[in-house]
Amino acid sequence: MLKLESSEEQDYSKLKNLIKKNLEFNCEQYKDSHFRRRIDVRMRATGSKNFGEYIRYLTTHKEEFSQLMDTLTVNVTNFFRNSETYEVVEKEVLPAIIKSKSTGLRSIRIWSAGCSIGVEAYSIAILLHKILGNNFSRYNIQIIGTDIDKDILKRAEEAVYSELEMKEVPTDIRNKYFTYDGENYHLKNEIKKVAKFRRNDLISGEKLTGFDAIFCRNVTIYFEKHLQEKLYMDFYDSLNKGGFFVMGKTETLIGPSKDLFKPFNPRERIYQK
Repeated sequence: MLKLESSEEQDYSKLKNLIKKNLEFNCEQYKDSHFRRRIDVRMRATGSKNFGEYIRYLTTHKEEFSQLMDTLTVNVTNFFRNSETYEVVEKEVLPAIIKSKSTGLRSIRIWSAGCSIGVEAYSIAILLHKILGNNFSRYNIQIIGTDIDKDILKRAEEAVYSELEMKEVPTDIRNKYFTYDGENYHLKNEIKKVAKFRRNDLISGEKLTGFDAIFCRNVTIYFEKHLQEKLYMDFYDSLNKGGFFVMGKTETLIGPSKDLFKPFNPRERIYQK
């Protein structure tokens, strides 16, 4: 006998289709438990008692789609998050990349995947400037930040940050690389100009290649296991030989990539092609 879906499950499917249509956000890529928790946040905020009520709210309050997108893609983010990781990046990873690029075109390409408001991309740019000093402008540095959320990418391009987002930034770096308007910090153009931001879906979007390092931290934990395996292989293929892959501290390589990546600093989840 054919088992029929409950009306609540039918409404849940309708809601996912509505989100996909209006936000170009593929709900099926994400762990169902994570997705439902994020939806529940907005249902409580709008006073919706079930999925059906929330669908009706969305169709009559179009501005809610923007709030929903913020909730679905939210990441805890600030400059130099997990300072131990950035210490290894500054002292070992970036110097190794710079050494390998010290002749010829001096082209350095780094990808911040799931870049959110740009703090990771700009943290890397600041570290490169600290290391290179006056030689910074002699290198062709490209830091590509990608995310699925268009509004977040606009914020990344603006490079204006609150006190909270700057809480991990040492005073000397604040003074050297930012201007303060009494409320927010504005990143100086010399650093800002090396980073470019674009919309890209890690699963179904354009495949990017030719990188010396890829940072994808605290992003893959939201994906189903088979998609994590696919992503790690995609990142492996996107790296130049000898390129570095930096993961989040709670993430672990799984699938074929586990045997392909060489451990560089496993404690900080840094691997090398």
